[in-house]
Amino acid sequence: MQTLVVALLVLGCFVYALWTLAPKGPRRRLANALLTWPLPDWLRKPVLAAARLQGSCGCDGCDKPALAKATPATKPVIFVRKR
Repeated sequence: MQTLVVALLVLGCFVYALWTLAPKGPRRRLANALLTWPLPDWLRKPVLAAARLQGSCGCDGCDKPALAKATPATKPVIFVRKR
């Protein structure tokens, strides 16, 4: 019984690591393939979100607000530590 529990834990960790570290393109294709299966709602929502991923970098546009605010006329901000 202990061997079965350990095997399931290792398999679950392997699937999680594979999903997390996979590039967006293959992850999106796999998610689209999984959506054809009858999945429970708690699993269908994250798979659907992965199927809708756009772009190919891992940033997800996290720098867009910072780039929109930064213009050549903007002065750099200098932080001074007070003692």
